[in-house]
Amino acid sequence: MENPNILWICSDQQRWDTLGCYGNTFVDTPNLDRLAEQGAVFESAYCQSPVCTPSRASFLTGRYPRTTRCRQNGQDIPGDEVLVTKILADHGYVCGLSGKLHLSACLPTVCPEMEERIDDGYTDFHWSHHAGGGWGNRNEYWAWLREKDALFETSPHPDTSWVRIGMPEELHQTTWCVEKALDFIRQRTADTDPWLFSINMFDPHHGFDPPGELMDRYMDRLGLIPLPLYHEGELTDKPPYQAYDHAGAYGKQAGHPYEQMTEEDHRIVRAAYWAMCDLIDSQVGRLLNLLEETGQIENTIVIYTSDHGEMLGDHGIYLKGPYFYEPAVHVPLIISSPGSIAPKRVTGMVELMDLAQTILDAAGLEHHPGMQGRSLWPVLTGDAPTDHHHDDVYCEYYNAMPWHQDPSAQLTMLRTDRHKIVVDHSNSGGELYDLEADPAEFANLWNDPASREIKADMLLRLCNRMAWTVDPMPERRAAW
Repeated sequence: MENPNILWICSDQQRWDTLGCYGNTFVDTPNLDRLAEQGAVFESAYCQSPVCTPSRASFLTGRYPRTTRCRQNGQDIPGDEVLVTKILADHGYVCGLSGKLHLSACLPTVCPEMEERIDDGYTDFHWSHHAGGGWGNRNEYWAWLREKDALFETSPHPDTSWVRIGMPEELHQTTWCVEKALDFIRQRTADTDPWLFSINMFDPHHGFDPPGELMDRYMDRLGLIPLPLYHEGELTDKPPYQAYDHAGAYGKQAGHPYEQMTEEDHRIVRAAYWAMCDLIDSQVGRLLNLLEETGQIENTIVIYTSDHGEMLGDHGIYLKGPYFYEPAVHVPLIISSPGSIAPKRVTGMVELMDLAQTILDAAGLEHHPGMQGRSLWPVLTGDAPTDHHHDDVYCEYYNAMPWHQDPSAQLTMLRTDRHKIVVDHSNSGGELYDLEADPAEFANLWNDPASREIKADMLLRLCNRMAWTVDPMPERRAAW
């Protein structure tokens, strides 16, 4: 397939177990399940940071957060970093985006106009970091609402203070993101230039505000929704940030104090999160239908993923932060193109950072010499096995959010097929899990005498991975 179109859909803060194709029997995701049936479902895809900006900088450049120097939310990506979209644009692709970019500071109080951009390759750029206020007319979603004589508003949920009823589906920010993509795809129908469009909706990110009509189907069976996975006292031998955030997300600044929430609260929050995933699925269906109607489906690679996960009360924690449990770092990844990718389930571990080189391989373009991932294209085309891609996967948190200051949170994670290690570099402690015996990650083996050899091996693996994440640029060395 020469010069394929690329539709890259990236949700925000969506854990892997939120789609029917990943085994969730509560959600209603027929369109993403259809996409999965037609393409490759990656069962073990991991982000390189459990926080937005460093993760997005990583998979857009194919470089680790510590390499991009974009390690924190609110930190600007350096201007000399090269995004895969820039490479595509330089080779004739028309690149567009709707939703958030989040490669630089994006708080209205810091950037009242819009986040700063480097030369990112996007020429059709429709920006809305999230549905809420700020940025005046630069939040295109709000301008779109005004065109429809509507204003953004949410209302309290009658049964909990931790969920709000959001805009109806036809006026939701996710719907606006997809509308912009639909307009772009229609405009490209008669164009011979290949295209890439990034849809970066804010859902299912908190504050948990799905349309009421999608929330209702869960409220009718609320008692069947499972409670978060949490064992009383399990955080006592784990890094201190977890116990701190157990009392309230984001260092007690974002609500969701676990012990103060009732079982009904926990279930309603989970229902709202799933309802937001259902909304995404409904809108993805519109995209797939248009690709089929315009005859572009065979020559378009559709990528669906998320930047990182969401704790959702598991281990007594909500939202995100300096932790690397599966709900925080294991994300959905589906890649489909009927013209070039046969249906398959990929069980080998992959990193989101691999996507940049995968896209370049699909487009027949050279890799940027600074990239550090490993292309998935041979796996997708049947030239490499589906049961092994990386020996281990690596993830970083370098004071990525400012809530933990005494000391600041500096942690790294490495996961193999069987074990996971997390090193808390700020406190010289950590976590070690046997994922075969303890898949829910309750029992921390860090101080277990019987696990010393495993711990030593995992520490060496992590040390080696950190050494090999050194920036491969520049390549030139002075003559000796």
